[in-house]
Amino acid sequence: MNTRNTRPAFALAALSFATLLGAPPVSASDHLDTQAVINDPAADIGDLYAWMSPDGNHLNLVMTIVGKKFSDHVRYAFHIDSGQAIGKTSATSTIECDFNSAVAPECRLDQLDRARGDASVERGNESEQHRFRVFAGLRDDPFFNNVRGTRAALNVAAAALKAGVRRDTAGCARFDTATSARILDEWRHTEGNPGRNFLAGWNTAALVIEVDISAVNHGGPLLGVWATTTVRAAPPGHPPLEEGVAIDRMGRALTGNALLGTFDSEEASNARKEQYNRAPPEAWPMFVPDLAETLAIYDGFDGICGNQWLSKPGVGLGRYTRLALLLADDRIWIDSHARECKKSFGIERHETDCGGRAPGVDAVDVFRSLLVNGKVSGVEDGVSRDDREVSDSAFPFLAPPSPEQPSP
Repeated sequence: MNTRNTRPAFALAALSFATLLGAPPVSASDHLDTQAVINDPAADIGDLYAWMSPDGNHLNLVMTIVGKKFSDHVRYAFHIDSGQAIGKTSATSTIECDFNSAVAPECRLDQLDRARGDASVERGNESEQHRFRVFAGLRDDPFFNNVRGTRAALNVAAAALKAGVRRDTAGCARFDTATSARILDEWRHTEGNPGRNFLAGWNTAALVIEVDISAVNHGGPLLGVWATTTVRAAPPGHPPLEEGVAIDRMGRALTGNALLGTFDSEEASNARKEQYNRAPPEAWPMFVPDLAETLAIYDGFDGICGNQWLSKPGVGLGRYTRLALLLADDRIWIDSHARECKKSFGIERHETDCGGRAPGVDAVDVFRSLLVNGKVSGVEDGVSRDDREVSDSAFPFLAPPSPEQPSP
């Protein structure tokens, strides 16, 4: 695997089952899932975080970039949709940033406000109308994940699938007790030892925004947040590219990479992910069948079919449609009236919490557990926190960059 200039966050975890079954490995990092982002890691969104400040006055946003730098050929944008209910929004605010130098972006909040100048200092750069502030620079990557354990777990499942494990009418794989136990055990360990964070000491370029909530909640208190990178200008020596063409997008952690094109060939999977990255919101439902097919496999990892979150026990092909529809609308959902943001999928699960995704929350384990056993725990990877301290209140939230480590 080529890890040059890439962050290996999901390099192993997000390999498709086709890869695990013996197809050529993807020369890619966590979200280097299409040729467009492989060509320019500075356009590759590693992770997206969005949560409310404890005082309830600000929405905090973080976009990490795999290439460890920003590009003057890429436009970086946060999209904040607002409304009265999940999936039903009536207004959109956009914060987009262009870089003409490494640390001095011009960021615009719709037509309301803009910030220009050096944003690499800890306090960030405040906008002209004081509606938001921005930080842009190298920080310690807050993502934590036992990637090797995840790959080992998926390898066990892949071997069983290749051997012809039986499926039920909804497509759920009926893993036997021993196989299921091994899948969950491998997920909790790293090569037989306690789970280890594969990204310890890894740095990332981070674009951080703190924005007044009153500037972005015009449609209602529920916010759906997603991020994109688009073409700003064609790099020198490259074919002309139309401004505004989508390169990468992200909402919730794992949805696009871990659940899309899972059983396809590498070529077909990459083509589908390219479509996913470029799809406008109105086209997102087209990916429901893809997601449902992979959800059926995750549902069987604990040896029980039909206990996945939002599944319909006893239903055949439509068992996973409800969750697939929810995940296809790939936005991080936040209740802007709440001040505590500790529960991943909090809004979707009707919890008293802002939901969202704060950098210190173990969102990945919650996501896996919901997909496997329908609960918020039970499918852990043995890594519950990052090796560096992060903050949900002290701007710019992420820890300073770690001493450079050799690429894993």
